[in-house]
Amino acid sequence: MIDFSIVIPVYNGAKSIEKLIENIEKELVQNEIQIILVNDGSKDNSAQVCKELSRIKKNIKFINLRKNFGEFNAVICGLSFVEGKYGVIIDDDFQNPPSEILKLYNKAEAESLDVVYSCYDSKKHHWFRNFGSKAINYLTTYLLKKPKDLYLSSFKIIHRDIISEIVKSRSPHPYIDGLIFQVTNNIGKQKVVHKSRDQGESNYSVKKLISLSLSIIFGYSLLPLRLTFLAGFLSIIFALIYMLLYAFSIIPEWGSPIVIFMCGVLLCSVALVGEYIGNTFLILSGKPPYIIESIHQSEKITD
Repeated sequence: MIDFSIVIPVYNGAKSIEKLIENIEKELVQNEIQIILVNDGSKDNSAQVCKELSRIKKNIKFINLRKNFGEFNAVICGLSFVEGKYGVIIDDDFQNPPSEILKLYNKAEAESLDVVYSCYDSKKHHWFRNFGSKAINYLTTYLLKKPKDLYLSSFKIIHRDIISEIVKSRSPHPYIDGLIFQVTNNIGKQKVVHKSRDQGESNYSVKKLISLSLSIIFGYSLLPLRLTFLAGFLSIIFALIYMLLYAFSIIPEWGSPIVIFMCGVLLCSVALVGEYIGNTFLILSGKPPYIIESIHQSEKITD
């Protein structure tokens, strides 16, 4: 029985992935593990490196995607091939040492938890990524109704029963943590070590922060629609009060400001509803979250 499967999304990680695999095997020599590498359209020779690793090591499965679909899409793909009791998600930049995987595993086993998130005394990310993480954490606290003291880190362990549910998602823009909170509340956290990036630069950007925020807002909550309704209702009340006060000559005419205000509310409402309709269209149109080019394991290759 495999203790856990380690899912590693790879993007331009040719220089680090082999060292990471060696470190994982060294630290987890006492455990039965499966390693799943998912190349997300890397621009370097990551595909060749991962393919060679899967050829010489029987416990490695390599999935090569046809193009870059995004980190969450690559992770969903990798989770679809999990064979262990748990699935572990870890990046290829060594900021989460492989030795810390056992802390998550032991916590999940000891307390029978479905999911265990990592947490840190000190994060070694760039200041902008830390800012983005705080913003997303604040957003998800209210939209996903998660505990305020739970940090939704990318380094986590998930029970296979939960994985089997979240991989059913066919959204072209999956958000792993949103899917987790739709399935279970049996969630814990474990303090682990966080190190500075081993090499290279983070792919985190303003564009990704905005994209992730929109995915969370419009993909996993109806709160924006309810707030829009509230804004419209308050606008109507405001307009009625204005007309009443104006009729008794209590206040002067404010025609233009009210028209501008109402138009603004209307345009925002239309745009917001459009986001929901657009997301629904993408799902119904069959746009896939990822497309697999090939799967490699030992000497076996599946196209």
